[in-house]
Amino acid sequence: MQRRQLLSGSVAAAALAIAPAARAQNNFPSRPIRLLVGFAPGGATDAAFRVLASNASAILGQAVVVENKPGAGMVMPAQLMQTVPADGYTIAQVAVSVFRQHYLTKTSYDPVKDLKYIIGLASYPFGLAVPATSDIKTLADYIAYAKAHPGEMTYGTPGTLSSPHLTMEDLAQRAGVKLTHVPFPGGAQAMTAVRGGHVKSLADGPSWASLVESGALRLLAMAGETRSPRFPNVPTLKELGYPIVQNAPFGLVAPGNTDPAVVERLHNAFKQAMDQESFRDALRRFDIDPQYMSSQQFTAFAHDITQSERPIIDRIGLQRP
Repeated sequence: MQRRQLLSGSVAAAALAIAPAARAQNNFPSRPIRLLVGFAPGGATDAAFRVLASNASAILGQAVVVENKPGAGMVMPAQLMQTVPADGYTIAQVAVSVFRQHYLTKTSYDPVKDLKYIIGLASYPFGLAVPATSDIKTLADYIAYAKAHPGEMTYGTPGTLSSPHLTMEDLAQRAGVKLTHVPFPGGAQAMTAVRGGHVKSLADGPSWASLVESGALRLLAMAGETRSPRFPNVPTLKELGYPIVQNAPFGLVAPGNTDPAVVERLHNAFKQAMDQESFRDALRRFDIDPQYMSSQQFTAFAHDITQSERPIIDRIGLQRP
């Protein structure tokens, strides 16, 4: 009899523990969700997220509203996760720059422990482009110009500490040249600057894709492991003798103590949203590759890349004092 009572008590306790999580998942969301994106309006990432948000809105039955928070190396959305309620109603896009930020500047949070990883969505490659009117035809020309004119070769990126920035610093160190970095709030502004002749080159994700295809820009090299199917004639940095492979997976996060049931609900909704052809089309327009990661896989990725970024930063010499 006593054993039966203990078992009954255990079952009741388990039911009580499950009930809040079940209620959270069943009732969520009951109002619009803010989605913070660390890129300026008009760029490739912003365009893809607006399609994703529209898809997710239909699935969740509540509006998912994109808010752009550019600058600071695309880490602003993750920083804001430390100041908003952990209720799932404010979530953020996270870029790989978040995983290196604490090596470069003083931060008040741990990117692995203080963020809840919802879902990995996609990954975009980086490329180096110049105006089609430039005399620079190849990466070898680019390096030769930089050697002959130290500091005069400028390159625009979507921000300090962004992956394009670190990729170019790595390239400059390996090639033995001095380049001048010109950061912008986002890729769209950087592209406008290079087209207007304010900077000589552009290092960014594939927001340049349509302009390369139209003949307005010339793509010198890409930083992926292999050549892009969309630009098969453009060599990789690795092919050209520089052992640099860099891309940028991105996804969604919530504050670190968000209810797991809410995270699961968000994961499931955004997984459906990313599987829709409209989102895949938006990615293809900018040569971005879909790269799904579950919450568990994305968490493991965050841990691994946080560790692997340190040697790159040490080699370039950008670590904070």
